[in-house]
Amino acid sequence: MSVLTAIVPAWMRQYKPSWLGVDVLAGVTLAAVAIPEVMGYTSIAQTPVITGLYTIILPTLVFALLGSSRLLVVGADSATAAILAAGLAGLGISGLSPNSTEWVAWTSLVALVCGALLVLARLLRLGFLGDFLSASVLIGFLTGVGISVLTGQLPDMLGIPKGTGNWFEQQWSTLTHLGDANGWTMAFAGGTLVIIVGCKLINRKIPGAVIAVILSIVLSNVLDASSQGVAVIGPVQGGLPPFGLPQGLDLSDIPAVMGVALSCFFLIIAQSAATSRSFAMKHSERVDINRDILGLAGANVAAGLTGTFVVNGSPTKTEILDEQRGRSQMANITMVAVVIVVVLFLTRYLTNMPVAVLAAIVFMIGLGLVDFRGLRRIRAARVSEFVIALLTAIVVFAWGVEEGIILAIVLSVLELVRRAYTPRDFLVGVSKDGEPTYTAAEPGTESLPGLVVFRFDSRLFYANASLFVDRIQQLIAAAPSRVRWLILDCSSIGDIDYSASLNLEGLIASLHAEGRVFAIAQADPRLLEVLAKLDTLKKFDNAHIYATVEDAVAAFRADAAAPAS
Repeated sequence: MSVLTAIVPAWMRQYKPSWLGVDVLAGVTLAAVAIPEVMGYTSIAQTPVITGLYTIILPTLVFALLGSSRLLVVGADSATAAILAAGLAGLGISGLSPNSTEWVAWTSLVALVCGALLVLARLLRLGFLGDFLSASVLIGFLTGVGISVLTGQLPDMLGIPKGTGNWFEQQWSTLTHLGDANGWTMAFAGGTLVIIVGCKLINRKIPGAVIAVILSIVLSNVLDASSQGVAVIGPVQGGLPPFGLPQGLDLSDIPAVMGVALSCFFLIIAQSAATSRSFAMKHSERVDINRDILGLAGANVAAGLTGTFVVNGSPTKTEILDEQRGRSQMANITMVAVVIVVVLFLTRYLTNMPVAVLAAIVFMIGLGLVDFRGLRRIRAARVSEFVIALLTAIVVFAWGVEEGIILAIVLSVLELVRRAYTPRDFLVGVSKDGEPTYTAAEPGTESLPGLVVFRFDSRLFYANASLFVDRIQQLIAAAPSRVRWLILDCSSIGDIDYSASLNLEGLIASLHAEGRVFAIAQADPRLLEVLAKLDTLKKFDNAHIYATVEDAVAAFRADAAAPAS
């Protein structure tokens, strides 16, 4: 690999001047959507509004220069913002309150620790860790985050105080204070929802959130909404983000945020990797996940050094960029330029924007995270995965997003082990044309009189080895005629560990003691190599190793036709 290839991202090396116009237009459109979104995410992270805008300045720029994906949009994200806020609130630090300077310092520290973890993941090539959050668990997790996010916006949309305690207590507080709702606040929130939904129905490319923000600011000023009891966001600090380490914190504070950072870390890898891969596959491209991890590491370090919070790859904003036919990260760099103009010259116009408008924008984002279609598809495909997704969602909104991400990881691994422990197995038969047929391996069945051809759809390891042997012994014991040959179809057994080899040796020994033949068919050369190293091949006649199941069945028939000695 040349120095140029190692340093300059692929999208930049392959960039064509003819793409510039399309990228700039896509970037401006993306900014129109992203600006109100990231401002809304600050209500989830409980940080000042300006910090949301800061997430799409230096962090986005750093990813564009370091990452592999040509489309992935990096910035504030609702799921990581929810994990962050819940995690910091659970630290129990005396005097630490949301939206304060100290709170922002802690959010920046979490971003720095996330960046360090991502650097470590890149060095160790741990991009595969994202695969440990299955799609069903990720859908359940994001659905739970969506429910938590949208219900959390209801008090601001109604103009009533937010409740305290767990999720159920907060919802009860909202219900019991409905009579105190402010009509003007509800009107601003309702108007925002109507504009956003209406624009989506007319044309998804219309930035309804931007229209709602502009109209609400105008109306708020004309009607003097704050005098009617409508909460406004107040003065917004302008200017470029600060640069430097979080003030008032040092290395001794890192252990306190390690749990929060780890939760964000796993979600960043899983969500960003899934987004990068899906859009790369859509365009028949390849993406280097480990290089994207490096870009995400740089983006989070940049976030931590510029007074803002954790950033992540955004599926929604990446989809918008793709819809606008963006060709590269130049579109994201254009978005950065637009945001810089906003923070330098336009923040003073945000002072009288009603809080209810931001709450309504975030409400719609949360609603978009609730994946009803995905849950229906999971339920139709596999009920066990649907139960896991549903359980994950409930834990996320009822107990907390940090607990949810831990449960999501645990359930993903347990589901992986469960499938490996109880894989599907088949009895391989032979059709009239001599082709193999596959039916469920049930006691009382056989492939041919005197023959059982068994296929086990998993690698053999210590956890499922006993089950493997038990199923074969059940088939032999219940076969309609005495089994003379057992052929093991190894086409789905890619590997075997030492514990499983001992179980296999015991099975072979018992078959030989009963005067039966054990044969192997369609084994991968690597599997045969492992069996040789484990000395398992010495336990039976190596003449009974066949290239295909058909060859093994032919050998059985020839043996059956041979005259008895």
